[in-house]
Amino acid sequence: MSQTAHKTIHIGHSPDPDDAFMWYPLANFPNGSGPGGKTYTPTIDTGVYDFVHVLEDIQSLNDRALQGELEITAISIHQYPYVAGDYALTSCGASMGDGYGPMVVASKSVSLDDLKSGIRIAIPGERTTAHLALQLLLGKGAYDYEVVMFDKIIPAVAAGRFDAGLIIHEGQLTFADAGLRCVVDLGEWWTQTCGLPLPLGGNCIRRDLGVQAMRNICHILVQSIEYALAHRDEAVAYALNYARDMGADLASQFVDMYVNDRTLDYGDAGRRAVIQLLREGAEAGIIPACGNIDFIEPA
Repeated sequence: MSQTAHKTIHIGHSPDPDDAFMWYPLANFPNGSGPGGKTYTPTIDTGVYDFVHVLEDIQSLNDRALQGELEITAISIHQYPYVAGDYALTSCGASMGDGYGPMVVASKSVSLDDLKSGIRIAIPGERTTAHLALQLLLGKGAYDYEVVMFDKIIPAVAAGRFDAGLIIHEGQLTFADAGLRCVVDLGEWWTQTCGLPLPLGGNCIRRDLGVQAMRNICHILVQSIEYALAHRDEAVAYALNYARDMGADLASQFVDMYVNDRTLDYGDAGRRAVIQLLREGAEAGIIPACGNIDFIEPA
């Protein structure tokens, strides 16, 4: 009796506790090749698909999406208009800040007005959603910046190499430990202004897989998130392998911030938030218009 051939699916995500948490059930690291030198096999049924994890920072994943390299990849919502021809957003796997999000931090008394006055700001990537939100707040071309790897921004600002830094990921919980203060929380600003969560990162799936396969895979992704939420302790234990400068309590807090009901599905407010963010970005001349936005639903 012939067996159905398995298909390899590369899934790109950042090496962060929230991504590691929700994709832990898909972890497939044979022969001690996983984090901590351990072996991991999927904890859910992945059907005919073998998932291969590709861990890179979000700016690198944004760049790879331009080439259509990975079947599934995390991207900044900022990046979606540039890759919409090759990818659709999955209805699950999003990271959204509801009243919180990326921050501009500094080591001295820096105001919002100062950010437009020629001081140097370290940012984690030109097409990160954090950068899009900051441009919407301050205006395109209103500030000087330099791209710095996201996990190097806080020490660079603390050391005086930059006047301020735009921080993402776990830096939102640890910046005060480096003696820095928050100038503006962009997630808080967006929610107060629009009454919507700030859609930061999404997961997208390559269109050439075909609609049915896209929906089948999306179903597996939802199951992964559901399993992680239902088996929180073991998923957090796995996520701790990617918790830079965080103990278990902070890592758990970070997971709570970005893996929740809206990660299982954007919901109406989440979908409206994506549409509004990209519309405002296009109207401000920051990004191209992308037309209708496709959200792939699970089969």
